[in-house]
Amino acid sequence: MDPRIIGIMAGQHGLVTYRQTQELSLPDREIARLIGRGSWVRLRRGVFADAGHWASLDAYRGQPLLRVRAAHLVTQRIHWFSHESAALIHDIPLPDATSARVHLTRPRVLGDRAKAGIVHHKAFFRPEQATVVAGLPVLDVARTVCDLARGSGLTAGLAAADHALRHGVTRDELRAVREQMRCWRGATIVETAIELADPGAENFAESATRELVHELGIGWPSTQFGLRAEGRTVYCDVRVGRHVFEFDGRVKFRPVEDGGVAETPSQVLWAQKERHDFITGFKLGVSRVTYRDLGPGRAQARQRLRREYDDTVARFGTDLSDLTPYVVERRLPRL
Repeated sequence: MDPRIIGIMAGQHGLVTYRQTQELSLPDREIARLIGRGSWVRLRRGVFADAGHWASLDAYRGQPLLRVRAAHLVTQRIHWFSHESAALIHDIPLPDATSARVHLTRPRVLGDRAKAGIVHHKAFFRPEQATVVAGLPVLDVARTVCDLARGSGLTAGLAAADHALRHGVTRDELRAVREQMRCWRGATIVETAIELADPGAENFAESATRELVHELGIGWPSTQFGLRAEGRTVYCDVRVGRHVFEFDGRVKFRPVEDGGVAETPSQVLWAQKERHDFITGFKLGVSRVTYRDLGPGRAQARQRLRREYDDTVARFGTDLSDLTPYVVERRLPRL
């Protein structure tokens, strides 16, 4: 391969545009040969990626983010990435980053529209909301939170708002952006996401679990409820009264060689049992929540969780005063 093309790709995160190959007189048949033998991957019209670099990236952030960079290389008009693309750039969690479309906001667009795999938005934004992160023009975190809530729904907006609060954005800053959108479609969802936001949620699943608990109508859920006894400290994901809600993802039980984080599944299961026994030893009820409960099984999950909560109330009540010697200050994730 031409060393000049290697140099271009090295400076562009493993990417090269068709225009750049033509400027260096690389024949189309050579491009086809590089793709055919698996050296290059066509990411979008007019942009190719080094196959080895592409394969080294994770499917949930690295690869979607590289698609954003590819779009940046071929978008010639002034633009700022927004919505899901801005979330990827700011490392804000998304419901499914693998299916995220490329979104950009730019002036003089005749209404929101999709073209060549890019969604173009014309929504107004203030100059101070435009920034540059890792070489990419992007709208800031507060604006991205509100755009996600409007465009992707409450769950995505809530997870984004939790992330923003966790990383130093204030609720007032989010409200200021929401005020700019007060007459826009989806503004009510933005307001709800901001009001329900809690920096104690450590990931998307915990945010979505807390939203589900809100739907039960049993009171305001708190996050990172800590208990310490016998030289051990445990933090629970979500609590209302004397009942805690714990999210369980498959990745915790899947072996490392299969893409999980468990050295051995049996050790993880035993640790989960010890954790469960520790929590219930304080006369607390425990409910387990999975991704199915947050998706297709949501209606059934609400019924089950409400039964389990009501059983806890019947057995132990809701007062926590007896646990005062064991409760530790809420843990907020370190930045």
